[in-house]
Amino acid sequence: MSWFKNTWFRDPNEEVLFINDTAVRIRAGMMLAIPLFMALTLFDVAYTSPWIVNANSIEDTYEVNDASQIIYSGEMTRRTYDYTVQTALLFYGLFELLAGMFVWTSRLSPTIHLSNYLARNKRAEWKPLTPKRFAWSLGITLVTLCLVFFNPDVFANWVNALFGAELLPTTYNYIPYWFPVNLVWVCIALMWFEAVLGFCLGCKIHSLLVWMGIIKEPCYACHNIDWDEIRRKHEAT
Repeated sequence: MSWFKNTWFRDPNEEVLFINDTAVRIRAGMMLAIPLFMALTLFDVAYTSPWIVNANSIEDTYEVNDASQIIYSGEMTRRTYDYTVQTALLFYGLFELLAGMFVWTSRLSPTIHLSNYLARNKRAEWKPLTPKRFAWSLGITLVTLCLVFFNPDVFANWVNALFGAELLPTTYNYIPYWFPVNLVWVCIALMWFEAVLGFCLGCKIHSLLVWMGIIKEPCYACHNIDWDEIRRKHEAT
């Protein structure tokens, strides 16, 4: 049961935790499905017809418009969008981001177990957890903003109830459409970089903040000495 206890951690009892970056990249590829689905949803909302036409009710009016096109009449209703699936998927993504931050919660994550299993025959690349936590915190912020976009009335009711005033409207979406569209593309790009190139932008931002002295961190190199590799080199010589 060590695989369940350790998940993708080198040693869950270490003072400074390290995780298998190979498994992290595999998991990022899995989680990429969420922003792709959100992008498909936004495309459907923006570029498909907002009307549902009853094909059985269509009748020829025997009239034409200025472009000599035949005019038809029929029953149609305006589409209403239900974001229940999208909301549930975003909450699951939120859970996955939070689960990877701690040892005990990682044991509850299906994607962590699956990615760790898929990486079992690959050489582990141990990376410190703290920069990943920072990156995933940025991801949590992006997911939260998407949740607000898909549920503007719920969020508005919470805010208005909290402050006892109508600060946000509840009858229309106050978040402009371009905002989630750009947000989704940012998420897709960041997760693609992580999964395919192994480039973690959030980790780079964390390193920059450490370099600027805003964030203090321990010496990761001191905690990440590969004694087995050193022993193999000595044996080879």
